[in-house]
Amino acid sequence: MTTATLPTTPVTAPPPSRRRRKNGWVFHAVMAPVSILWLLPIVFVILVAVRSFDDLATNGLGTWPQSFTFSAFQTAWVDGNIGGAMRNSIIVTVCTVVAVLFLASLSAFALSRYRIPFARGFLLLMLAGNLLPPQILLIPVAKICEALGIYDSLLALIVVQVGFGMGFFTFVLYGFMRSLPNEIFESARIDGAGDLRIYGTIVLPLCRPAMAALAALESTWVFNDLLWALTVLRTDVKFPITAALLNLQGGYTSQWNVIAAGSLIAAIPTTIVFFAFQRHFVSGLLVGANK
Repeated sequence: MTTATLPTTPVTAPPPSRRRRKNGWVFHAVMAPVSILWLLPIVFVILVAVRSFDDLATNGLGTWPQSFTFSAFQTAWVDGNIGGAMRNSIIVTVCTVVAVLFLASLSAFALSRYRIPFARGFLLLMLAGNLLPPQILLIPVAKICEALGIYDSLLALIVVQVGFGMGFFTFVLYGFMRSLPNEIFESARIDGAGDLRIYGTIVLPLCRPAMAALAALESTWVFNDLLWALTVLRTDVKFPITAALLNLQGGYTSQWNVIAAGSLIAAIPTTIVFFAFQRHFVSGLLVGANK
């Protein structure tokens, strides 16, 4: 007696496009409330910045605006010296980013391409400086700046930022440069290229994505720094924008609309940098990860 077997139809998975659409809906359903919660404080600061001081004093911060004015932005820019502080922050940020990228790329190139005695030890020593708590270095850094005669100047702040950024930048670029194939350098040397030519025409163009990511990160770090600005600066007109925002808060009465306006002005440069280099932020997390 024979038994007939019925053909079984294989269970097919949904097409990738359908799974992708389903995952997309789940992602947006989860991230939409998170995005709204993240945007609420920003919206609150904007509403406070466009209100008058009398409106805030009469109705409070949590009420719906009863006035609309941009006078707080003018007050923060002129009377609060946010304009001058913005100029100081841009000068310090640009000079720091350019200097630290140039010096760190030179150090990483030398450590990764030449047999230097104790090269690994030098690299770890440079990186160890970033592991120290900055609070224990406040007094030594201030004393060193006084001994060099640069205390209470933008140059002191630039030197400090470059010094503390060198270790991390060199470590990251060292790993990236080590991943470059040796055949490129051997071909360049056969063609008669020297060290400076190899560095300028081969290494720097290949390291452009890594340096762009580091430049974006360093710009954000330096522009938003407050600790070292308060450590090496004392004159109000030399303060960067983070320190100038502290001066907007009064001892007894604070004009919250002016403080909110100054905070929004201070957020503009870092926002521009983020949107200009946003694709480098994610790739910058993996810079130097491959050997």
